[in-house]
Amino acid sequence: MHFTNLLGDDDAVSPVIGVILMVAITVILAAVIGTFVLGLGDQVSDSSPQASFNFDFQNGTAATITHDGGDAISNDQLDVIIAGETVYDGGSGFSDVNSCEGGATEQWSTSGKSSGWSSEVTAGSVLTLSYKGGTGDDCGGDDIRVVWSSSSGGDTATLAQAEWSS
Repeated sequence: MHFTNLLGDDDAVSPVIGVILMVAITVILAAVIGTFVLGLGDQVSDSSPQASFNFDFQNGTAATITHDGGDAISNDQLDVIIAGETVYDGGSGFSDVNSCEGGATEQWSTSGKSSGWSSEVTAGSVLTLSYKGGTGDDCGGDDIRVVWSSSSGGDTATLAQAEWSS
């Protein structure tokens, strides 16, 4: 037996490493392309913002919502929902809806302001909701929520929630 033949025979190592590298590159490319084709990359960008809101209730017909801190949020992505009805849609303003206990139509306003929150809701931004008119009972005991909707319209998240205290 010749030891020089055993130590000097490297012919099979290079093709094996080459095949392993080609398989690894193919798997990585397939994963990247699959992520974009299936739209998984879009879901990452639509994650809900982290923000804190405080509710202050003056009586059964007025409430102040303050952005206490966290991410800045576009106004058109925020809704205020009382008793399951959207009373403030950041994209279109206030709506006349059947909300609160009375079931009658309340007309909501921003208590002297016509536009609600500014285009970007940041820490310290305030929205005051009050009746503009209507015949409903007060909202005491009802659920009030600040809801974020993604710009693509696919995802929503409740950012803050409270029970309306009279």
